[in-house]
Amino acid sequence: QVQLVESGGGLVRAGGSLRLVCAASGRAFSSLHMGWFRQVPGNEREFVATISWSGGTVYYADSVKGRFTISRDNAKNMLYLQMNSLIPEDTAVYYCKAVFSSQEYWGQGTQVTVSS
Repeated sequence: QVQLVESGGGLVRAGGSLRLVCAASGRAFSSLHMGWFRQVPGNEREFVATISWSGGTVYYADSVKGRFTISRDNAKNMLYLQMNSLIPEDTAVYYCKAVFSSQEYWGQGTQVTVSS
């Protein structure tokens, strides 16, 4: 089992920045493939960014490329999402996801609201 707890969401003006944090426990963090997703009520959950177990490979959705940065600290069991140049369209609940041996684990989400 893997437990994930997100934090760092909040209300920010357009152009501002936030850093989301996902704290993981229950399994060796360095064995987990990690990612961030987001969801707006009434819409499907969408991919934001993903990072390999070593941190050496990252992928981003086109909508956030150049503005968001995903990173991890395997020594602290932490996953991060640095979000810069935020726009109102980034408003959503952001979820942390872990994958191990085809099993998926999700956090409870953290709300990000960007005002215009």
